[in-house]
Amino acid sequence: MNNTIDIKISAAPLHTQACIDWAMSPHCGGIDVFIGTVRNATKGKNVIRLEFEAYESMAVREMTKIAAAASAKWPIHKILIHHRTGVLYPGDIPVIIVVSAAHRDAAFDACRYAIDTLKQTVPIWKKEVFEDGEVWVAAHP
Repeated sequence: MNNTIDIKISAAPLHTQACIDWAMSPHCGGIDVFIGTVRNATKGKNVIRLEFEAYESMAVREMTKIAAAASAKWPIHKILIHHRTGVLYPGDIPVIIVVSAAHRDAAFDACRYAIDTLKQTVPIWKKEVFEDGEVWVAAHP
């Protein structure tokens, strides 16, 4: 990676403040942060846990492409995309995206682009486990 893009897939818990600290810069007037959290219910069913799996090398490549594309589209300073794998429970954090920029519009736009594109293109799969069964969702290429 370079010093303006930070990509990670990890089974370890993600640390929000460390991610924000990495993106901080006196050159930036805004930092946009997206923190994805595990909900306790989906479509009226109680969620017991989520299980995330990734094709890690391809996922890192795709996340790097997303960060590079965001950097090319908007005048951002830094972009971080971290995603967790493994078993997560309600309240846990599976994804953090942090974008810093001189102005807030670029940070907001790049952050939204990053999460929306990640969900569409990155090979990370999520299994939702309920009290009465389970289902794989958000399967990507």
